Amino acid sequence: MDLFIKLGMLIVFFGVTIAIGLYCRRHSTDVNGFVLGGRSVGPWLTAFAYGTSYFSAVVFVGYAGQFGWKYGIAATWAGIGNALLGSLMAWAFLGRRTRIMTQHLDSATMPQFFASRFDSKALKLAASAIIFIFLIPYTASLYNGLSRLFGMAFDIDYSVCVIVMAVLTAIYVIAGGYMATAINDFIQGIIMIGGIIAVIAAVLNSQGGFMAALDKLGQVSDPATSSTPGVFASFFGPDPLNLLGVVVLTSLGTWGLPQMVQKFYAIKSEQAINKGMIISTIFAAIVAGGCYFLGGFGRLFEVDVAKEGFDAVIPTMLSGLPTILIAVVVVLVLAASMSTLSSLVLTSSSTLTLDFIKGTLVKKMDEKKQLLTMRALIVVFILISVVLALVQYKSNVTFIAQLMGVSWGALAGAFLAPFLFGLYWKKTTKASVWCSFIFSTVVMLANIVAKPLFPAVLQSPINAGAFCMIAGLIIVPVVSLLTPKPDKAYVDQVFSCYDRTVTVSVTDSIGDNK
Repeated sequence: MDLFIKLGMLIVFFGVTIAIGLYCRRHSTDVNGFVLGGRSVGPWLTAFAYGTSYFSAVVFVGYAGQFGWKYGIAATWAGIGNALLGSLMAWAFLGRRTRIMTQHLDSATMPQFFASRFDSKALKLAASAIIFIFLIPYTASLYNGLSRLFGMAFDIDYSVCVIVMAVLTAIYVIAGGYMATAINDFIQGIIMIGGIIAVIAAVLNSQGGFMAALDKLGQVSDPATSSTPGVFASFFGPDPLNLLGVVVLTSLGTWGLPQMVQKFYAIKSEQAINKGMIISTIFAAIVAGGCYFLGGFGRLFEVDVAKEGFDAVIPTMLSGLPTILIAVVVVLVLAASMSTLSSLVLTSSSTLTLDFIKGTLVKKMDEKKQLLTMRALIVVFILISVVLALVQYKSNVTFIAQLMGVSWGALAGAFLAPFLFGLYWKKTTKASVWCSFIFSTVVMLANIVAKPLFPAVLQSPINAGAFCMIAGLIIVPVVSLLTPKPDKAYVDQVFSCYDRTVTVSVTDSIGDNK
């Protein structure tokens, strides 16, 4: 009976995702529809697409377990940072300007934006190469944690789980493109919200309630981490500096990740941006805040982290839950993983097709060929992610795991500052963009191959990634002031989109009553 309940929920979940993909085929008959949903996606779908692309099984199983174990209840700060800095401020600073300028420049991807904004085809090729190098291996990390959860809930081989998830994701993304991804993200987001609330309540109840669990956590000690009594139940935890690095990387990083920023390209109106900002912030507060808050109580459970690793923390916490809740958790993690996987492969395939193959390898490429190429590349990229995930799982190839760890920092470090300054500052130069690209990719790759050469605080890929993002915010304006100014006429034409006069009804703007 227990197995029937779990399998039943999975079958319903998979059936709905496939049905939505087939239903959305009418929205994916051209490149604009397939990649951006015709730039007509509403606030709820965009906000949930943003949130579900942000939070995957990596956060729920990996980060929540790892940082909850290291920092205790203070790990919740990462979730708060994700909501305020990674969602609210990202929408406030990037949403409107990204939507306006990318439509004005007719760019559907981040590399296209760099090419049009800075009048450089070479920047487009470089950006697409960085995305290919660092985004594709990152997709393999989405399967991490599934092995333990499925081992806890089913007697199913991890390879079967990975392949089934990949095939089903490929079907609905290939069929329906961005719109299918957005609608599925909305449904998967609802599952994530309901699931995390139910799981937190059940886990705390198993420890006698919130106050009892917090009291027990205050009695936990770990001399190897800190000699301060009750540190794991404290406001800032045992290591505030490294916790700050986690907050910066996981929050500020969204400002420069192509799969996140691209959500702003597709939103339909000013009202939708304002509403989506609030929805996205609340979603992040519940999901991310809930995940890290849950992980903060990991030390109340018997987990041999030295032997089993941090990925064992959350599954151990959940292993004693009722069957129906375990089934909800499995669907929750699958939903989180599939939503992020669909966003990553759609971003990767569109970038490689529109920014590298079209006009470079294939001079003339009509829309039908572009769509066919993107759909074929989705299959290729998902196959690569499956192979990497299985190789890592079966042979423990540490290089792959390291590359996944640095991918977020490399992408955000390379793109955040050039994209942000490109939207706001006319004096941003092409040379400064190149410096940001080169600096972050070199630093993060060096973090893999020459880690001992880094200062102790930067040997962690998380801290190194946070350092690259902050450094980029200094490098771009400094280099821009020291290098030749861009052509004024061209830049004025780019920024003219912000000066355009439009007429709106009073339902959209209160206006002047004179």
